Amino acid sequence: MSGGLLFSSQFPIFSTTTATKKTHRFACLVIPRQSLNQTTPPDQQSPNPKPILSTITNLLWGQSLPPGLLISTFRTTWNSTWQLMMSQLAPSDSSGRYTRPASKFRLNPPFTLPNSTTLHLYVGLPCPWAHRTLIVRALKGLEDAVPVSIAGPGQDGSWEFKDIPISNRDRNILVPGRDNANGCRNLKGVYGLRRSGGYSGRATVPMLWDVEKKEVGCNESYDIIEFFNSGLNGLARNPGLDLSPKELKGKIGEWNGLIYPNVNNGVYRCGFAQSQDAYDSAVNGLFTTLEAVEDHLTTSRYLCGDTLTLADVCLFTTLIRFDIVYNVLFKCTKKKLIEYPNLHGYMRDIYQMPKVAETCNFSAIMDGYYKVLFPLNPGSICPVMPSECEHDVLLSTPHNRESLSLANKTTKQDH
Repeated sequence: MSGGLLFSSQFPIFSTTTATKKTHRFACLVIPRQSLNQTTPPDQQSPNPKPILSTITNLLWGQSLPPGLLISTFRTTWNSTWQLMMSQLAPSDSSGRYTRPASKFRLNPPFTLPNSTTLHLYVGLPCPWAHRTLIVRALKGLEDAVPVSIAGPGQDGSWEFKDIPISNRDRNILVPGRDNANGCRNLKGVYGLRRSGGYSGRATVPMLWDVEKKEVGCNESYDIIEFFNSGLNGLARNPGLDLSPKELKGKIGEWNGLIYPNVNNGVYRCGFAQSQDAYDSAVNGLFTTLEAVEDHLTTSRYLCGDTLTLADVCLFTTLIRFDIVYNVLFKCTKKKLIEYPNLHGYMRDIYQMPKVAETCNFSAIMDGYYKVLFPLNPGSICPVMPSECEHDVLLSTPHNRESLSLANKTTKQDH
């Protein structure tokens, strides 16, 4: 494109090369350099220089462009661009419903690996699926047994590692940093180190890396938390904690079967919907399920009674992001979580457990959504949250949910 200035989308999949090859779908405007970049002495400059958009429209259509034509032209162009971007960000079926790709690397029950295996966990702080693994790792006391590298989202949406000076780190919460296991610049590079062969698929978090074998052990979040719960008790500082007791596995499975499609993945089905019908269906499923859980938590401290389980961990990582991200960016606007007293108290109950709060970096969470998901927020502007949604204040307020456990025990004794 020598001799001109190319105006195209800043979204990374639209490189200069891509735009050139797809001229049948997108309008790329080439403006002569002298018309936009010519330097004018300060004393000769107009007191009110024309905005660059006005310059472009004047060159193309003259001094005036009918507003209706301008809006129609840019709406058509943006709609085509948005559809292509969404197909890359969030694959959907023919009806516009988001379909989450399946994880490629899985663990099989009983979720064990050889004792000699040296493991390393890769996560990203905005990701609720990765957040699950950080919480279970912390609750079980596996920080020394399973070191972690924390990636941050790059401008192209991929996971990158950043060398943040210690003086700029908050010692009370986890922050992105360097790749402590392989020294790679991004997560794609780690996946590419597989001894059994490279990898051309999606480089997702969480990912459990086998350091000795140089192989991806697993990149399915639920497999990893099952493994952390029961497969590393010999290395855990809190081996007595069982987040998936045998007698509760049936109930845990039932709750996961309800919560995963409608809440965990449901918020994404709302935000990534590419048709009105797809959005309406997702929103209905989301809030119907939240109402059911709210009602259940009236008399139950956790989903399965008095015992915290993996099902609670999975629900928590979605709830903690609800008011600050999903309610706004993903259009889950029917209600805020704070309007559900039992759900909000339940969330505070889990947040106030030892080690959980330090896994919640709200600044990283908001930046990872608002500043990265370009198709949903082209301006990358982070909204200001209402005071009643300020997490640092609200999450520390008493939840009083321990009284439910005491009430249940008293009721059982009376009978």
